[in-house]
Amino acid sequence: MQDQQPFSHPIRRAALPQRKPLRFDLAPEAAERTAIAAALGLLDLPHVRLTGEIRPAGRNDFALSARLSADVVQACIVTLDPVAARIDEPVERRYLADWHEPEAEETEMPEDDSIEPLGDVIDLGAVLTEALALALPPYPRAPGAAFSGHVAASDGAEPLTDERMRPFAGLADLLGKAGEGGKTR
Repeated sequence: MQDQQPFSHPIRRAALPQRKPLRFDLAPEAAERTAIAAALGLLDLPHVRLTGEIRPAGRNDFALSARLSADVVQACIVTLDPVAARIDEPVERRYLADWHEPEAEETEMPEDDSIEPLGDVIDLGAVLTEALALALPPYPRAPGAAFSGHVAASDGAEPLTDERMRPFAGLADLLGKAGEGGKTR
C-alpha cells in the first residue's frame, strides 16, 4: 500500500511532542471513505474512525496506540450480495529511529510485526487503511448463502466431481474386491 495511498494524513516527526502524547481522532470524509473503499475492494464504507495517541517511547522512538472502528459492506463470496460488518480493533505501532531493513535475502521475519522504521512523517491515513485491510472479514458470507458446488462438462463427457477428483477415493473398494477374489483356502 505504499505506492498510492487512498487516504493520507501525515504527521511530521518534527511536530511530535517529546514529553507528552499527541492525541488524534481521524474520521475521513465521504470522498476519502469512497477512495479507501475502492482501494480495498469494498462495496461501501459508511463509517471509519481511528482514535488514539502517539507518545514518545524512549529517546527517539514513538509508540502509536489507537482504536479502529468501522462499518464496512463487502460482497458475499457466494452470492455477491452486500454483507455488512462492524469492525472494532486495537491498533498498535512502534516507530523506531534506529531500525534498519534486514539486508540478507533469507532473514527471519521479526516476531513483533508492529515495529516500523521512523521516517520524517507518520501517516495516520496509511495506518488507518492498513489496519482496516487487516481487520476485514476474509470470506464475507450473506446469511443463508451456501456453496453447493458447480458441476460442468462438455457434451458426452462425464462431469468431474469432488469425489472423482480424489485419486485414491476408490482404492479401498478395489483392495477389498482383490482381497476377496484372491483368497484360496
